[in-house]
Amino acid sequence: MKPILLSWQFWALASAAFAALTAIFAKIGVENVGSDFATFIRTIVILAVLAAILAVTRQFQALSSISGRSYTFLILSGMATGGSWICYFRALKLGDAARVAPIDKLSVVLVAIFGVIFLGEHLSLPNWAGVALIAAGAVLVAYKGVVCGRGRNPTLSRGHAFRSS
Repeated sequence: MKPILLSWQFWALASAAFAALTAIFAKIGVENVGSDFATFIRTIVILAVLAAILAVTRQFQALSSISGRSYTFLILSGMATGGSWICYFRALKLGDAARVAPIDKLSVVLVAIFGVIFLGEHLSLPNWAGVALIAAGAVLVAYKGVVCGRGRNPTLSRGHAFRSS
């Protein structure tokens, strides 16, 4: 049995948890803050693009107009985003993209659960059915069962079609 930190499943699930936290923290953090300016604060990677958007649309806000609570949750949201990206790319390095991505998308399920627990949001029975279907779909897509078409093209069936020798 390999260590959990070398498992793509661990990193994909960690990515899903961080992605879900990103949505929750951002939801709280954008209170009384323009969404473009809030994203500017938490997303250094796209700093130049957002600065241009803010300049063109004149949505800059005085830093003093933002509450400490909003700053706190925008910073937490940025940290959760970074954690998600680190875990996602680690999972991609260790596992198949077609199986990693669906696990990462479990963040949709976690956001629904966290939204109810932490934000007091309410979901109807059909909403919960959709959440359950997303969870079931992610697990089924990530499941490593019998591969359809294995053996027809040895190069493609091993997943090496785009890798160099």
